[in-house]
Amino acid sequence: MSINSSVSQDGDILTISVDGRFDASSLDEFRNCYESADTGKIKGYDVDLKNAEYLDSSALGMLLVLRDFAGGESAQITISNCSQEVKKIFAISSFEKLFTIQ
Repeated sequence: MSINSSVSQDGDILTISVDGRFDASSLDEFRNCYESADTGKIKGYDVDLKNAEYLDSSALGMLLVLRDFAGGESAQITISNCSQEVKKIFAISSFEKLFTIQ
């Protein structure tokens, strides 16, 4: 399991990529990705789940904490490259009302 982040060339978007399990053991790594970024320039966040193998309720909680950190209702967060199973989890949890799910 690893979680990495990168900033777009224009400095507007912070992409957080999850590889492997996205669960309670990911908390520190996930939080460090966005807390260590230069948030003064970041306008939006992209959580890339392309390589995520597993997602549990603690991952949902981490996404909500990111949303609060990024500005709450005004936060621009996209969760991208979701599998059909993950999209179902987000639909059941009403996350499509809080995030842009792709």
